Amino acid sequence: MMAKPHVLVVPYPVQGHVIPLMELSLSLVKQGIKVTFVNTEHNHKSIMSAFPSTNHDDHLISQICLVCIPDGLESQEDRKRPGKSSEAVLKFMPKKVEELIESINSGSECENITCVLADQSIGWALDIAEKNGISRAAFCPAAAAMLVLGLSIPNLIENGIIDKDGTPLEKKVIQLSPTMPSVSTEKLVWLCLGNKTTQKHIFQLMVKNIKSMQKTQWLLCNSAYELESAAFSLAPQIIPIGPLLSKNQLGSSLGNFWPQDVTCLKWLEEQSPRSVIYVAFGSFTTFNTTQFQELCLGLELCNRPFLWVVQPEIKEGTKHAYPDGFEERVCDRGRMVGWTPQQKILSHFSIACFISHCGWNSTMESVSNGIPILCWPYFADQFLNKSYICDVWKIGLGLEHDGSGIITQGEIRSKIEQLLNDKHLKANAASLKENIQNSTREGGLSNKNLDDFIRWIKS
Repeated sequence: MMAKPHVLVVPYPVQGHVIPLMELSLSLVKQGIKVTFVNTEHNHKSIMSAFPSTNHDDHLISQICLVCIPDGLESQEDRKRPGKSSEAVLKFMPKKVEELIESINSGSECENITCVLADQSIGWALDIAEKNGISRAAFCPAAAAMLVLGLSIPNLIENGIIDKDGTPLEKKVIQLSPTMPSVSTEKLVWLCLGNKTTQKHIFQLMVKNIKSMQKTQWLLCNSAYELESAAFSLAPQIIPIGPLLSKNQLGSSLGNFWPQDVTCLKWLEEQSPRSVIYVAFGSFTTFNTTQFQELCLGLELCNRPFLWVVQPEIKEGTKHAYPDGFEERVCDRGRMVGWTPQQKILSHFSIACFISHCGWNSTMESVSNGIPILCWPYFADQFLNKSYICDVWKIGLGLEHDGSGIITQGEIRSKIEQLLNDKHLKANAASLKENIQNSTREGGLSNKNLDDFIRWIKS
């Protein structure tokens, strides 16, 4: 009996990588393709406890088979350290994924894995698929420009810009083409992740992944040609299929690590159109007490309604870091919440702008809804994304640090006012939204590419 299409999906085990691959998996099951989605045991527990029990009978979500493997890490602290987690992903997880494939493929032949769809940052999953004679596709949850930068590493070494460990040999700004974002050599993605050993480790991992990616039959990207035409022209092997956003607007998205506070949606309904400042910094950003308090006071100074996602970790373990009396003074216009249904918030009529860490998922959700962005990048690819937002698309502004490395309350207030009063930025954001919608609807390029990929899986 011929095997039916059965895709094994392997994300890099952090929140920002799991969500877009889960969205892609939902697109596959919608077309009758069986999907087995691999999480680490820790992430699996988080996802299952965060997902509302009322949604467990959702027809599409119930068709994704969620399985888990150990990650080899001892503690949650290790999972938060990029060096430790990337080491475990490289040394411990490959054996477990290979065992999982062997276990599935030793059963009924019609259930065999026919395709491995893996995050491009874990090239070993593609190598395992090749070794086992299984079709393979890589998925990039970040900007195509990030992949192009990775593919340019041999040239950067040859031209004496970085050494073989990725360390910059000179301080300069790199721009791979005139309409691509620029990035300083001090902010290259592998240099924004911890100490020298971690940097070297992550750089070597990137170099290894690029070799693995070249063996793949598809290199998909959660982006649109309309957003990154220069990057896609430089590397035509990268196929845009995004932005992949939740089609399940009424229900809850599967893949969140924390329960979502949906009560804030009711609060948004009570606010005026385009009046609310939405503030969220993803799952990794942390602030020291001084910076946290400056942000509080900056939001207070604006005297505008705001919705702020305050993750427990954001305050670097300081439990009561709000300035004295802050919560009482802003209670009539400010709301601090835990994890939120961000796509629903950014599509809400009351949102005026987004203060963001510039993670790619947040950036895609914001541009898809025509929301201008105030950029506060923290690490990794976020500096490159900021350059897209401010320099290429011109839909946002960057916040500047003072001499002591702090973004002050005055800077926050001033930039919010500047952003909200800039008609050009708002017009650019609205125009970009329209272009993206054209790409993802029937007949658009991202939509057509996704259809082609699904046909390939089924063939």
